Amino acid sequence: MKPMNEEHLAVLRRHMVEVIAIYVDLACEELGKSVLDERVMAAMLRVPRHLFVPAPVAPLAYQDTPLPIGFDKTVSQPFMVALMTDLLDPQPHEAVLEIGTGLGYQTAILAELAGQVWSVEIIEEFANHAEALLEGFGLSNIGIRVGDGSRGWPEHSPFDKILVTAAAEEAPPALLEQLKPMGRMVLPLGSEEQVLTVIDKNATGQLKARKLIPVRFSRLEAA
Repeated sequence: MKPMNEEHLAVLRRHMVEVIAIYVDLACEELGKSVLDERVMAAMLRVPRHLFVPAPVAPLAYQDTPLPIGFDKTVSQPFMVALMTDLLDPQPHEAVLEIGTGLGYQTAILAELAGQVWSVEIIEEFANHAEALLEGFGLSNIGIRVGDGSRGWPEHSPFDKILVTAAAEEAPPALLEQLKPMGRMVLPLGSEEQVLTVIDKNATGQLKARKLIPVRFSRLEAA
């Protein structure tokens, strides 16, 4: 396959975003919304997904499908990246904790929207690769470290928002503790049957969970 030029890539990204919009509309009853935030869709248009996947699968980067990135892991399909970002609702003044950097695609989307992103990745090779990619992309509001995501990043807590891109039976207690009052966490919960879940913490620290749609993610690994 011949190399894609910037015009081709721009067309593919626009098509990807159009497909995301269709899926959101189709799932509007389950999601409680028929459109995603324009800021999220604009970020999906800007961030070049093909740079955040291995070269052999780069030609497939703008299809709405997960893609293998090594170590038996995948980068989530664009629809899921956009949906989880929209549900998280990161704002320019907020600090976001991401659990599961992978090669940095979701991290880049978050960094386009939030004030600061702290990301924890258990696989050192992923963390190093993502850090180099994100530096090359010119995003300076990102910090990455290698570690057990279930423990969060206490040194930078509390966080306004927390996004977890791996599934656990229940929300890790350390992450709930590191979430600010009036903060929000988005994560897949469950073992065999996983459900995308939004957890809100009110001003007094009480938690309220809202379950949305069935999903399939890798398990959250402990160090």
